[in-house]
Amino acid sequence: MTDNGREQAANSSIAEAIRELDREARTAEYGGISAKLISFIAICFSLFQLYTGLFGVLDAQLQRAVHLAFGLVLVYLLYPIRPQHRLRFAVHPIDAALALLAAVPPLYLIMNYHELVLRAGNFTSTDFGVGLLGVLLVIEAARRVVGIPMVTVVGIFLAYAFLGPYIPGILGHRGVTWEQLVSHLFYTTEGVFGIPLGVSSTFIFLFILFGAYLESTGLGHFFIDLANAVAGWARGGPAKVAVLSSGLMGTVSGSSVANVAGTGSFTIPMMRKLGYNREFAGAVEAAASTGGQLMPPIMGAAAFLMAEFVSVPYMEIVKAATIPALLYFLGIWLGIHFEARRKNLQGVPRDQLPKTLQIFRERGHLAIPLVIIIYLLVSGYTPMRAALMGIFLTVAAAMLRRSTRLSPRQILQGLIDGARNMLSVLTACAAAGIIIGVVTLTGVGLKMASALLDLSGGNFLAVLFFTMLTSLLLGMGVPTTANYVITSTIAAPALIQLGVPILAAHMFVFYFGIIADVTPPVALAAYAGSAISGGNALKTGVQASKLAIAAFLIPYMFVASPVLLMLHADVLSVLLALATAIIGMIAISSSLIGYLLVKETTWERCFFALSGICLIDAGTLTDLVGLGVLALLFLNQYRRWRREQK
Repeated sequence: MTDNGREQAANSSIAEAIRELDREARTAEYGGISAKLISFIAICFSLFQLYTGLFGVLDAQLQRAVHLAFGLVLVYLLYPIRPQHRLRFAVHPIDAALALLAAVPPLYLIMNYHELVLRAGNFTSTDFGVGLLGVLLVIEAARRVVGIPMVTVVGIFLAYAFLGPYIPGILGHRGVTWEQLVSHLFYTTEGVFGIPLGVSSTFIFLFILFGAYLESTGLGHFFIDLANAVAGWARGGPAKVAVLSSGLMGTVSGSSVANVAGTGSFTIPMMRKLGYNREFAGAVEAAASTGGQLMPPIMGAAAFLMAEFVSVPYMEIVKAATIPALLYFLGIWLGIHFEARRKNLQGVPRDQLPKTLQIFRERGHLAIPLVIIIYLLVSGYTPMRAALMGIFLTVAAAMLRRSTRLSPRQILQGLIDGARNMLSVLTACAAAGIIIGVVTLTGVGLKMASALLDLSGGNFLAVLFFTMLTSLLLGMGVPTTANYVITSTIAAPALIQLGVPILAAHMFVFYFGIIADVTPPVALAAYAGSAISGGNALKTGVQASKLAIAAFLIPYMFVASPVLLMLHADVLSVLLALATAIIGMIAISSSLIGYLLVKETTWERCFFALSGICLIDAGTLTDLVGLGVLALLFLNQYRRWRREQK
């Protein structure tokens, strides 16, 4: 086999491995009339969302019903009942029949909307049958797109709705009938058509469409080249390039695994060539890519849901997330830097790197929509209006140069990609709506919060710890969007009852839901990184968890000191908290790698970690203790470094 043949085989193997990890990417590819039909439906879906974004959304249930109808039809066409049913030119008859059937319940609601409203809860047997069919089709769609773990969680909540009378203690309830459950889940805005699908059917879709167009213009390659020019020359340069490019790519891709696949195919081979081992190279990309969902101004879909649940403008979420996100990426950057110092890994020679001015001259115009959308959000525009402007500006900006200009076919393809990229979020939101429906119908949210407080004995740290475990466990099998919906409904109220500000409580569960992507044993982003690097998946996950240590500490930091979320804080207090947190991150990162100026002894690593924790903890006494211990450790490191230089 030739070198090109081996490379193509390796790339094909990597692509297949990532496809297995990323359920969202496991869509069937058809030819002929099937492909044209699916593309037509996807284009109509995107055009409907653009139309309602421009001229005003429909009544809540109508908007969400149309959104769900398009989404379910595409899910059943693009995600076959079994992988072997991916036929080349035709949709399998079972999937085609289910796609037609999936449109029936939402269309029934649309066609009988006024009659259903006038009946005010007096539902007929036909209503019940259609509603039950709609709920079952949403669950099957979740199985195909999201996976069995999500369906299992939904199943547990549905079982709880019926088993309430048989459950002793605080979690027991009177129970519900099938009619009560189905009518609540399908004919109100408390179930399938609840807030998650409402947010999905308005600005989340538009932001995903915005991301699809940004990607089609080549903005991802612009980010990678820019990161290379800025950081490629530094010590351990390619790894730092991975941090920068993955953080920037988070604006375009809301998926950790997709981010790893997009930037990792470039950055991981560079890291391996420089001298990083396979596991560390995969871990760097996994940790950095996961952080893309935490990085303002355009975060993951769950951030938009948070704005609705907390009832604050989206820019308040962005403002609150800024310092934690910077600390997260700083933690990864420091881990890379200390590892590079430990192994004496240099950067790439400057003459082998692209030039910053040349990159901006050739492709800098592609970033114009991002700059403008940030300005619009800060100026008070709604996320929906800002996203709409971003979509049109992206196409317009690409037209400024011949090399980036989009053809009519590419513009249509952007509409198709946006609709397809939306399916995983839409399905997760609809399934999460079932969970919310059970919670509101049975009151289990407050009961779970009380049970969590009882389990922890009212101990503040214990409540935080159990909430963290819940978010991590759910995050191992449930997408971030659904994870956040569940934990914000079940666990966040316990934190709020203990006096934690509502935004800090929601941000706490949001962080741990995301970081589950690099937490073994089910660390999908880390496994994707190992697929590209060729390293051991579990070891890559452990390394990624060490690099992402900031994400395990930062939520505790901003709960203890909400000033890091810029909540009711003045500039001086924010700067002071940020300074001590940065120094604390330096201490903890060096402890995990075992290197600061020289190699650390075991006792030094322990004391570096302790001093870092003291600095991270909000309090004057702990800050002084941490600074004192860290100063002594630094002096000892400096003396040893001077001796080694002689």
